Amino acid sequence: MGPSRLHRLAELGQSVWIDFLSRDMLRTGELARLMKEDAVVGVTSNPTIFQKAISAGNAYDDQLRAVLEEEQDPKEIFIRLASKDIEDALDLLRPVWDEGDGRDGYVSFEVDPSLAYDTEGTIEEAQRLHDLINRPNLFVKIPATEPGLPAIEEMIARGRPINVTLIFSLDRYSEVAEAYIRGLERLVAGGGDPSHVSSVASFFVSRVDTEADRRLDEIGGQDELKGKLAIANAKLAYQRYKEIFAGERWEALAAKGATPQRCLWASTSTKNPAYRDVMYVEELIGPDTVNTMPKETIEAFQDHGEIALTLEQGIDEAKRLFQQVKEAGVDYVDVTATLEREGVEKFAESFTELLEGIRSKSGELAAA
Repeated sequence: MGPSRLHRLAELGQSVWIDFLSRDMLRTGELARLMKEDAVVGVTSNPTIFQKAISAGNAYDDQLRAVLEEEQDPKEIFIRLASKDIEDALDLLRPVWDEGDGRDGYVSFEVDPSLAYDTEGTIEEAQRLHDLINRPNLFVKIPATEPGLPAIEEMIARGRPINVTLIFSLDRYSEVAEAYIRGLERLVAGGGDPSHVSSVASFFVSRVDTEADRRLDEIGGQDELKGKLAIANAKLAYQRYKEIFAGERWEALAAKGATPQRCLWASTSTKNPAYRDVMYVEELIGPDTVNTMPKETIEAFQDHGEIALTLEQGIDEAKRLFQQVKEAGVDYVDVTATLEREGVEKFAESFTELLEGIRSKSGELAAA
């Protein structure tokens, strides 16, 4: 029996991460199994998953009782509960990080989404999470809002690994890559070693089609353009990646040991049931990238995914599609700005629900 489909992605230079972390995955050995059988080499955590597990189940009850003896603030309680799972996952993935010289083996933990437009608050929280969970393979997630950019640069300059999340537009992607490079330049200027600093730029995929398709439906008569903008967007982002991490400026940093900030394809489950369920994996296969998938997409791709180096195919068509979408009356800049704003709002709402769930569960346990 040859390598699985996802192991073959790894052979082509694309890393596979899983898009959620739960205590059950750790306790049952599911994450270890995913690493072995499905080539999973990284994890991103999600407040929504924590919210369901903490408020609906009892997996956290014993730890929550203990934490409540010392802490009453719901956010601080969440950080205490979640950091235990994050640390356990980090330890499980540490051999991947060690053996790959820090290429993979990361677990991501996001800053409070309510800080998305607060540069100093984001820096303070990102630093606190890195200090609290003192592991070299921790990625702290910072959203790619305009106020997030200087926070990204500052944390890279401090030598801290960062997962930049909620990237939708090509121009914002370029700004994120620039923030990473400036941060590395500051780190090197201060005598730091850039070889120990890693970052990914999480480019959200399926949501672009969801919003663009909705607008195309409103206009009417443009069905041939639907389900295409997201993949074109990601393919052109990868072209920018190749341009940015090349040339004299980058080579000077690479000579000091710096590594490029890889593109990570996020939101890769298909939202429209009319579309092939693995299209956001199949169409974005290329070296030096990461595809982070929910478990359902991992299982679907292992079952019937087609493998080819697709990421650099159809670049001229992708450029043409942008023009066609514009001519149809869909404003790309407004689409991506809307998605960024709504993405921050959804993350913040999910975090608020999480804190409410902790308040409720804390009250139940106190009354029991």
